[in-house]
Amino acid sequence: MPQYVKALPVSQVKIGRGEPLPLGLHDCHDGTNLAVFSRHATRMTLLLYESANAPSPYMNFDLEADHHRTGDVWHVRLHGDLRGMLYALQADGPRGADQGHRFQPDQLLLDPYAPSISGNAWSLPPESSVEPAACTHRGVIADHWFNWQGEVRPRHPWNKIIIYETHVRGLTVHPSSGAEHPGQFLGVVEKIPYFKRLGITAVELMPVQAFDPYARRKRDPLTGSSMPNYWGYDPVALFAPMPGYAAGSSPNAPVTEFKTMVRELHKAGIKVILDVVFNHTAEGDETGETSSFRGLDNAIYYILSPDRRRYLDFTGCGNTLNCNHPVVRNMIVDCLRHWVVQMHVDGFRFDLASILGRDAGGKILPNPPLLEQIAEDPLLRDVKLIAEAWDAGGAFQVGEFPGTRWAEWNCHYRDDVRRFWRGDPGMTGRFATRLCGSADLYHQNGNGSPVKSINFITCHDGYTLNDLVSYATKHNEANGEGNRDGLNENYSDNNGAEGSVADRTIDAMRLRQIKNMLTSLFVSRGIPMILGGDEFRRTQGGNNNAYCQDNETSWYNWKRADCNQDLVNFVSDLIALRQAHPVLSADRFYTPEEIEWFGPEGGPVDWDGAGNQVGSVIRENGDGALCLLFNAARTPCRFIIPSAAKNWQVAVDTAASVTKASNATSDEIMLEGRTTMVLVSTEVASWLD
Repeated sequence: MPQYVKALPVSQVKIGRGEPLPLGLHDCHDGTNLAVFSRHATRMTLLLYESANAPSPYMNFDLEADHHRTGDVWHVRLHGDLRGMLYALQADGPRGADQGHRFQPDQLLLDPYAPSISGNAWSLPPESSVEPAACTHRGVIADHWFNWQGEVRPRHPWNKIIIYETHVRGLTVHPSSGAEHPGQFLGVVEKIPYFKRLGITAVELMPVQAFDPYARRKRDPLTGSSMPNYWGYDPVALFAPMPGYAAGSSPNAPVTEFKTMVRELHKAGIKVILDVVFNHTAEGDETGETSSFRGLDNAIYYILSPDRRRYLDFTGCGNTLNCNHPVVRNMIVDCLRHWVVQMHVDGFRFDLASILGRDAGGKILPNPPLLEQIAEDPLLRDVKLIAEAWDAGGAFQVGEFPGTRWAEWNCHYRDDVRRFWRGDPGMTGRFATRLCGSADLYHQNGNGSPVKSINFITCHDGYTLNDLVSYATKHNEANGEGNRDGLNENYSDNNGAEGSVADRTIDAMRLRQIKNMLTSLFVSRGIPMILGGDEFRRTQGGNNNAYCQDNETSWYNWKRADCNQDLVNFVSDLIALRQAHPVLSADRFYTPEEIEWFGPEGGPVDWDGAGNQVGSVIRENGDGALCLLFNAARTPCRFIIPSAAKNWQVAVDTAASVTKASNATSDEIMLEGRTTMVLVSTEVASWLD
């Protein structure tokens, strides 16, 4: 890989007029071109630094509007090889807060298009009341050369996707991971054999857009120690990978190591989906620190209150990006293109995606131009698009998110499956609807598909699956907010005692409930997503909002994988079962000829009854059939299978300590309380003929 050169003598650094497009930094045959948007700035200065720690710039250039401005774009050409140097901006302009302007002429600013930034690596501050030093982020003039080694991107269609949601740092930072690169992009690479063993075909990474863990200055009220933004939903630089997830110290390390991670995942046939944040930035409300957008053109980048002095907050984080302004809209599309074209990313999950459909006044648009532009962009046509179809301002668009290309996080799936297995009465009909792909949400006049539904029972935002069956109420005291934060209605059940227990009977029931919900997930039409660590009972001690817990609460303790190896094998077998029976993941809704639902006695189902006991027989292509039996009651239940199929073989029995292939000797099956059974037959039932 090319080596960086030492900083050129001042006399050898020459500047030219530059070009206004494309925005951001771009290599030229004789140097580097930089173009930055600012409609209202009256002065722009470029500062160059030799290193991230340099207290003062190596040199600076005042850009003359007559030569370095075209329309609203400031631009400059830097001649010579400046790779490895860092840069920042300063902008001056009108001071009128009543017009939405917040220019600070002496404030260092990040280029919004910076593809790599410096700043703090992820290092914990001292456990003291001393305020951690503010981080000065600077853009990097990076070398984008990378050997992709002939990598070919996986082409899995939606119905072959199995998503594993994980946090880059949390996955391997615990000593039990045994990772050579704990908590970093290269640590993810070390877990590829594990992903392959499970059968994962896509990893969904919680935010990797560069963020500052300590920008919010949050402190533990008991100890006074700093509490980080661990999750990362507070971006500083939208185009740049998180510097703290890189092992190397060179300015180019975050980009190179991110690309290495993607390349190796692709070699293993695993797609990379990024959880991206375009709804707000880390600059916060009017009391927050200026780092980029606010200092370059606050009136353009953010949705402001009618008096223009404050920010409308539909995110719960202090500000909201003005996503459907043409300039901001183009920036977001450019950013997505960057991650796809330069970084080889395969898909995106959009945090609080309903905000992408709001106008400059915060109103929901009927046909948002940004969503259409993303969906129709020619460079993004093969990209998986997933919406979190709500926001903190009251918008809720699950089943109604605009456009035809978007899949959605299906929170109705999460809630209905949880309630069914908890034993809430009257959930049988809703449970069956979710297993069949949520046609009530996604049929859309006969043109929809179950692959629009991202099915999940747990995700980063809430309980882990182990905690869902171990806690009746949330336990977020460690977050320092008086346990007021986090969702209150979790549809959880502690199964007889709160938290960790030594009682084997209680623990056995918890394990069975985990298996019941996981089995439901993997036999459902739609796209299954598993929260990382659920397959080995990862726990957060009942904390259902661990956004600030960079510690044992959030880290993956891989000793639990050793202790729960049978459950890991169970999940791997479920994924294999799903892949072996494509009828379970077909990208269309069931027809009446393909599936029959029945009650315990083999007759009609009491869809609204209190029993939560139901079965189904599903015809496969060819001569096979599947039988799914669900008993969410606490008492045993006898099922009569209403078909003439023979040679049923038990593929899954969540009441068994280990499911082994066995034959069902009759069409009457006894299920223990809170049990799922999956049967496979090589003969089609007579009612299907």
